[in-house]
Amino acid sequence: MNTYHINKGIGRTVEFKGLKAQYLFIFGGGLLGILICVMVMYMAGVNTNLCLILGGISSGLLIWQTFALNGKYGEHGLMKMSAQKKHPKYIISRKSIYRYLKINRKRTNI
Repeated sequence: MNTYHINKGIGRTVEFKGLKAQYLFIFGGGLLGILICVMVMYMAGVNTNLCLILGGISSGLLIWQTFALNGKYGEHGLMKMSAQKKHPKYIISRKSIYRYLKINRKRTNI
């Protein structure tokens, strides 16, 4: 008889070393971008030590900032912050008051 194992991680968010969801993409994309920048600087003839120092400092800063954002905003926090910025602070109605009164009178006569 065949036995099948159930994957208990279905429906859960992806997590790696405490980083969740979109922070993993920020972390991976940032490290890839830093690697490419260091390689381009090295091929352009910049001093090797300078390339390594800039790469190390920028990757350390990226790691620190990514984990800080993950701790501060949580799994869906960045998406909520970006959605909140897109909402209007207040709604402007440019109709005249007379139009509102005119429409209300018609509704009451019906």
